Amino acid sequence: MANRHGLATGATGTGKTVTLQVLAEGFSRNGVPVFAADIKGDLSGISVLGEPKPFLVDRARSMGFEYQPDEFPTIFWDLFGQQGHPIRATVSEMGPLLLARLLNLNDVQEGALNIAFKIADDRGLALLDFKDLRTILDAIAPFGTKKEAEEGTGNPQLDEIKRAVASYGNVTKQTVGTIQRALLVLENQGGEKFFGEPALELKDFMRTDRDGRGYINILAADQLMGNPRLYATFLLWLLSELFEELPEVGDPDKPKLVFFFDEAHLLFDEAPKALLDKIEQVVRLVRSKGVGVYFVTQNPLDVPDKVLAQLGNRVQHALRAFTPRDQRAVQTAADTFRPNPKLNTGQVIMELGKGEALVSFLEEKGTPSMVERCMIRPPAGRIGPITPAERAAIMAKSPVRGKYDTMIDSESAYEKLTQRVAKGAAPADQPQEESGGITGWIGSIFGTNRKRGEPLTTSQQVARSVARTVTTTVVGGVAAAIGKQIGGRAGASVGRSIVRGTLGGILKR
Repeated sequence: MANRHGLATGATGTGKTVTLQVLAEGFSRNGVPVFAADIKGDLSGISVLGEPKPFLVDRARSMGFEYQPDEFPTIFWDLFGQQGHPIRATVSEMGPLLLARLLNLNDVQEGALNIAFKIADDRGLALLDFKDLRTILDAIAPFGTKKEAEEGTGNPQLDEIKRAVASYGNVTKQTVGTIQRALLVLENQGGEKFFGEPALELKDFMRTDRDGRGYINILAADQLMGNPRLYATFLLWLLSELFEELPEVGDPDKPKLVFFFDEAHLLFDEAPKALLDKIEQVVRLVRSKGVGVYFVTQNPLDVPDKVLAQLGNRVQHALRAFTPRDQRAVQTAADTFRPNPKLNTGQVIMELGKGEALVSFLEEKGTPSMVERCMIRPPAGRIGPITPAERAAIMAKSPVRGKYDTMIDSESAYEKLTQRVAKGAAPADQPQEESGGITGWIGSIFGTNRKRGEPLTTSQQVARSVARTVTTTVVGGVAAAIGKQIGGRAGASVGRSIVRGTLGGILKR
């Protein structure tokens, strides 16, 4: 029943992180891989041997067992590639809905983004990273001038895209500019590192070690939490990918993966209805793919009712009823449990100490058990963060070492849309054909028909110096005469233009 999802709630400092660690250890022992975000760095201790500290030993004995330190197979991940292996997705995989939320776009801007994705899909243009997205956004922007619309940009593929956009609706330069600025903000926050190749393969989350224990995949999220919208959108993307890629398995004996969504309120804050509907759909149907989703947050009111109804396994730490909203949260938490005649659930929630919780898990037939007041067992791994040296040693032995660490720049929309322009332009180092007649003869004297970068001979340097003196005097005199006839600043301007035009074509090199 672990793939029927769950919820762990409680006020700050009541022990939610330790509970998450205990649950992850239990799943790993039973061969179930786990994914969890490490918000404060404390969860990383699960990867090294626990320390038999007196308070842990005493707590274990009080619960009827001997404390046994243990360590668990762990893979560290990091969107920024600093404290773990990089996680990347392509822009196409992210899709316009999640990307619009990530960029905080309005309906009009989201519509333009959908058009960009549609254009790219229809023309087989792969959107892998930020430069691909910027290129396709520039492509759907309208022509700059009427003349450009009539004559084209010089790139037939871009011209065809700009004309095709009209059939999908009006896209203005202002709208495209707003999206581009939002991309720049995300790039400045480091978000562009998430987009590119090699993209994550979900099978790397579903590994077991030689002893049959499930790997615990830990996402370093302390830096990521500086951009809560990126954090929430990334986890939702990951959940959506699991839903779309994994086959139907019904109700397996144990889950293929358990997914812990810490700070779950960030997922639902200011989320539009379309996104909430998608979240509800994914949570409801991903169960049949063998994936269990456990939301971890402070307050049960943080989770919408439609999603809350899907969460059958509950761990409730202490809540404090200092405000009317807190009182509603306590009552909501109490009402979601199957009543136990021996407990006043609403009162007990406010009396729980650190490391205590009210617990209700699904029984064999899928019905929730009566709520019980429990002590949380001490974790076998270390409580608290590991050192950078310990993290580096674990990463050096990682089963995915080297697979994602180097970014690949494949041919995609950027290369294809700029390739036509490159092909149409003459290479800068292509030699010019030798010109004949008097032009060629003059060029041979003054060195103007030489290859770019080729030095002048001594005779050519002398000839050029003499020529510049003579022509400047002669042409300058002519220009001055013309300027006097025209008069004023306009005449002087025309004179200078004649000098530049006459000499520029011959002596500029």
